Amino acid sequence: MNKKLEKLAKPFFKAMARLASPFDRTFLTPDVPTSQVFGKWDEYLKSLGTMQGLRVLEIGSREVTGPSQERRRFADAEYVGFDYYPGANVQVVGDVHRLSSYFKPGEQFDLIFTVACFEHFAMPWVAAVEIAKMLKTGGTLLVATHFSFGSHERPWNFFQFSDMGLRVLFSEALGFECIEAGMSNPMVGRMSSFAHKSVRYSPVRGLYSGSEYFGQKVRNEPAFDWGQVSAESVVSGTTYPVPRH
Repeated sequence: MNKKLEKLAKPFFKAMARLASPFDRTFLTPDVPTSQVFGKWDEYLKSLGTMQGLRVLEIGSREVTGPSQERRRFADAEYVGFDYYPGANVQVVGDVHRLSSYFKPGEQFDLIFTVACFEHFAMPWVAAVEIAKMLKTGGTLLVATHFSFGSHERPWNFFQFSDMGLRVLFSEALGFECIEAGMSNPMVGRMSSFAHKSVRYSPVRGLYSGSEYFGQKVRNEPAFDWGQVSAESVVSGTTYPVPRH
């Protein structure tokens, strides 16, 4: 849909949404946890920003959708903005897959956070290991990314993550303890008229725009190797659902 048609159709979509909103609850999936901590993550980060001497790293800090408040938020801490491209609010430019190579040996942070970036990492499992290297033992990690979202910033739009996917990336095997993982911003969806006739117009339930992880690094894993990690060790004691037939 071009911009002109989108503008003309917007009142129609709003009216349809108002009519449909009483049924929105039927699109939720009961086994998907809703993020609680991330609903207040701004307040949490602000409280940390008042701590003198705290070292904070934001991955994906460049101002893209508007002015960043992070430097002001962490005025009492030591804030470092990291991004793939130079720009406003970026102190270190580099590739997250080699994150540790841009800092001095042994240099680490008390808090690392990243918002709307993991979907753009070509090898998120590699980025996870690099983040672990840069986080102090006892340090805090906050990740917010997408579970269901429109394609954007192609061709670098690689993955979408469930809460379980983030738990796997930052699992006990890598030295993390998950405090909370969940999803946010429920969406209402259906298959379009362009879909295969067998599913055309069918409702799609369990859609959530956001996926979040909040955890703490509890130990170092200096020799970590994904090739040596078993699936059982990263799925938090869960099993694949038993077949119905």
